[in-house]
Amino acid sequence: MDMLWSGWGDPAAATPLPDTVTGLLHDLLGVKPRAAAPVTLDRIAVPTAPLDAATHAALLAAVGGHPEHVRTDAESRIRHTRGKSTPDLLRIREGEVDDLPAAVVLPAGHDEVLAVLRACAAHGLAAVPFGGGTSVVGGLAPARHGAFVALDLRRMDGLLAVDPVSRTATLQAGLRAPHAEALLAAHGFTLGHFPQSYEWATIGGFAATRSSGQASAGYGRFDDMVLGLTLATPEGTVETGRAPRSAAGPDLRQLLLGSEGAFGVITSVTVRVRPVPRVRVYDGWRFPTFRQGADALRSLAQDGPRPTVLRLSDETETLVGLAQPDAIGSGAAQQNAGCLAVVGFEGTEEDTTHGREAATAVLRAAGGEPLGEEPGRRWAHGRYSAPYLRDALLDAGAFAETLETAAFWSRLPELYAAVRDALTTTLTDAGTPPLVMCHISHVYENGASLYFTVVSAQGDDPLAHWTRAKHAANDAILTAGGTITHHHGVGTDHRDWYVREAGDLAVDALRAVKRRLDPAGVLNPGVLLPAD
Repeated sequence: MDMLWSGWGDPAAATPLPDTVTGLLHDLLGVKPRAAAPVTLDRIAVPTAPLDAATHAALLAAVGGHPEHVRTDAESRIRHTRGKSTPDLLRIREGEVDDLPAAVVLPAGHDEVLAVLRACAAHGLAAVPFGGGTSVVGGLAPARHGAFVALDLRRMDGLLAVDPVSRTATLQAGLRAPHAEALLAAHGFTLGHFPQSYEWATIGGFAATRSSGQASAGYGRFDDMVLGLTLATPEGTVETGRAPRSAAGPDLRQLLLGSEGAFGVITSVTVRVRPVPRVRVYDGWRFPTFRQGADALRSLAQDGPRPTVLRLSDETETLVGLAQPDAIGSGAAQQNAGCLAVVGFEGTEEDTTHGREAATAVLRAAGGEPLGEEPGRRWAHGRYSAPYLRDALLDAGAFAETLETAAFWSRLPELYAAVRDALTTTLTDAGTPPLVMCHISHVYENGASLYFTVVSAQGDDPLAHWTRAKHAANDAILTAGGTITHHHGVGTDHRDWYVREAGDLAVDALRAVKRRLDPAGVLNPGVLLPAD
């Protein structure tokens, strides 16, 4: 099943906002109903695919000569236009398709990906890897004047190998996360990677963007899980990872993880897997302030016990109920005033019991109040529903978007205040005062990530409003010592700030890598690195 072309996920799972919420949006933020309904798919004007006969024939030959694997019809091209950020959705709902792919190409394996990339290089055609289409940072919209193809990896969806002795598995890049979990579960294993995009995102996308899942406190980030990978480039194949760790030079695997299709197309990864947990339990805790809750999370992250899931919503997010998206409008949010933390343990019954008991002592000592399992169950039930809520807010005339960052613990309070102030000031000055919410989504011994959600009225020009606010927030992140992205990736939205963060010399070194692997410059141009 394809994702909704003008929104997130399964259309059957979308639900409108309760009247109480739409009334609150109007009273607090001045949100007004949209003046016109979004354009329908059949009303979007799509130009003829700009492929000459020779280029089309080369692409067709690369994927075995099957016409259904080189698609140039309007619907296929629309469904592969951009990603799923709020600006992406606002533009597609208005029928804007100025960065439409010329074709959608569906290779069946590594060798066919190589052949497609060589055909693109020979014919001056850019290639954009496309997994689940879940990018929210402009990762699927290359900065290039000219035609490009969307390289859809959905046919590459296999579990290639399982090594139960080493506890590793090799997965193809187009494998969607739920299917990967089902295949691994048949062998008694789990990857343990459950980001908010879980239902639609792919294994290759996780690797290409250094994804981080909601259970990262226990399982680690996706780049922690990857032991080896195979990369297809116009110049050939790169393979990494013949041992769990190595001192044989710099780690090329880490160079390719997070490269977002700019260096090549990841076609498979070998990952560490773990036994399926017998017990999963998520508890709710209330803290009087965000600072106190953050101190409690830091204590667990640094001194243990380390939960599998550990997250904390600030006062605003807790009050509104976004900490438990399925509680929006139900009144449950008001019962959880203060700051809601979700603390989860997975594993054997013995391990989870011991971990919960030890964590309870730490959290009580830090000023936490136990709320039982109900808030944790609500969070687990609604953990993938926030993007649907975002779409419902758009339908109601509100603007809703997210951004995230990370920093060392000592810098986190300053970073939190700086980003909130930048967003609030910029959007208020634009005439659309926002509601700014935040939670700590991932923790480490030395620091944590902050995930912000912004809701405001759309105003006369929502894209212009958001662009100014996003740029102000990006500036604030770098000034306050944060990283420009923790787990959403660089794409085009963060690219210029990534250059500032990395520095000119480092970026020049990365350009040299790209020139060797992609001398024709066809791989996702303008994403991650500015186009030459």
